[in-house]
Amino acid sequence: MPSPEPEVEKPSPIRKCFRILFPFLSTSSTTSRSNSNHTRRGGWFFSKGSSSRFSGQSLVLPVLLAVVIAVVLAVVLLHFKKAVPVSVLIALSTPSTAVSIDPTLLCISIEQDRWTEWIGTNTTNTFFLNTLDNLKQRTGQPPWVRIGADSEDRTNFNPNVTYAQAVFPASTKTTPYPEANNLTVGDKYYQLASQLPQGTHVIWGVNLGQNNVTAAVLEAQSITKAFQNATMVNAGVSLAFIEVGNEADLYGRHGLRSSINWTIAEYTAEWTKFANNVSQVAGVSTSSSVKFLGGSFAESSHKTGSFSPQGLFDSGILNSDPGKLITTISQHHYSGSFCSGKKGLLQGLMTKSTIRSNLTQFSPDIAAARAQGLDYFLGETNSYACHGAPGVSNTAGAALWMLDYLLFAPQIGITRLFFHHGVGYKYNLIQPVTLTKSTLDGSNLTQPLGPHVQPQYYAGIIATEAIGTSGSVKAVEIIIKDNFVSGYAFFEGNDLKRAVLINSQAYLNTTKGKRPSKTISLKFSGSGTKPTTASVKRLTIGHANDGHGLTWGGQSFETSDARPNGTLSVEDIGMADSVTLSATEAILLTFS
Repeated sequence: MPSPEPEVEKPSPIRKCFRILFPFLSTSSTTSRSNSNHTRRGGWFFSKGSSSRFSGQSLVLPVLLAVVIAVVLAVVLLHFKKAVPVSVLIALSTPSTAVSIDPTLLCISIEQDRWTEWIGTNTTNTFFLNTLDNLKQRTGQPPWVRIGADSEDRTNFNPNVTYAQAVFPASTKTTPYPEANNLTVGDKYYQLASQLPQGTHVIWGVNLGQNNVTAAVLEAQSITKAFQNATMVNAGVSLAFIEVGNEADLYGRHGLRSSINWTIAEYTAEWTKFANNVSQVAGVSTSSSVKFLGGSFAESSHKTGSFSPQGLFDSGILNSDPGKLITTISQHHYSGSFCSGKKGLLQGLMTKSTIRSNLTQFSPDIAAARAQGLDYFLGETNSYACHGAPGVSNTAGAALWMLDYLLFAPQIGITRLFFHHGVGYKYNLIQPVTLTKSTLDGSNLTQPLGPHVQPQYYAGIIATEAIGTSGSVKAVEIIIKDNFVSGYAFFEGNDLKRAVLINSQAYLNTTKGKRPSKTISLKFSGSGTKPTTASVKRLTIGHANDGHGLTWGGQSFETSDARPNGTLSVEDIGMADSVTLSATEAILLTFS
């Protein structure tokens, strides 16, 4: 009887797919080996008696193929993911939700213990003034300058001091450039403000922390004399506010008052007493241009009975004579703290949702202030409290954080933001003098580091360019359904003029693989004339954790005089074109 034909196994659909994808790894016939413990079927080796498990050598090829296929699929998926555009819908005419943007949205706050170094005594600090002038050129108005902060409550006046005498504590790794323990100033200290750019408005703080009315009165007298002097008047520099005390809500915690449970009621009584005396010598009245700044607290409970705008109003401060001269509430706020030497991640600072939650927590306070007819500032702000966090506050990623933070703030009713500075502080936009110690850890530098701008300065440049010189710009946040991309549209009259787009995904020098990017598809809505072209100006950044090397439109502001250097680079696109926005990048679109 003839031997039966060997049974031919029909290949499964999966094997058919493998044959199609990898024909070189399969055979066209099925053979039997009588002396073998294995049967080769369709190019695959299977153990006899086991249809579900591979053994020994037979395991290698399938595993290898699985890896190859996984890699191929990953590459394909990554390709398609990158190719998906992010749709950005921009109104052609001013929407009802757009808010007016003050040309001086970006302001500067300065720790007053080293004010003389910022401005210069025997010779003017041209570098610092150039940084302010760069901003003024873009909006037509110089940033407001607030001089005060912690050292404001450690300041005393002595007419025999020419400029200032300061006593500083020892430098530490966490705080390489500490605030002065004690500062004594004379008349010329305040008169130096006449060197600021024409049109500058100044806020100056007087001492409430040491609970010495005489100190506050003598300072206020000298401040008033300086701003009424012909030199100051001719320079076009004016005093806008006097700030009585800095972060008084922390006085109990810091030992400046006898009880740690120092209350809003006790504060209001003291502030009223001090402000009443200051108003008399400084001429602060309902008819004067100079007014009082209210609050200036480090924190807010957002409720009555404690330190907050609501608590201030409930305490009756606005019913007092000096309280009636408060026209603006000032709140201090940092996005994190480095006071204990611990820092967060750079991506955490940059994240779009974090920026919004950091600011919207103050919405009840802003509403309470507006209900009283008062304006609302962030009178001291920056990334990480206690001078900034190394590797975070001094990086390019912090520039993108600041740009988004700065432009989002007016969307919820914040008129001005004062970014705090001190000589050698890590979060500075501007380092105004030569440094001999590292700002990151206090170690001695092998070579002195001259005056320079830091990455966040570019955020100021971009924001002021977006605001422009019209003096009547409105802006609205563009709602973009993306976790990293945010945007703002700017209108003059009723016409769309510019837009800022920010990709806050952190591309670090430790990030592996190709730099991610978004393909931005521009669309327009509403009535109005649709632009036909746009110029694209880019903030180019190597990595989010870089501390230098940024360019704006191909130009660097990291120069010895703070003036831009390099050839201006701007792209022109049609409205049918898409725009690439890389991780850790920002662009300014100017429509025409």
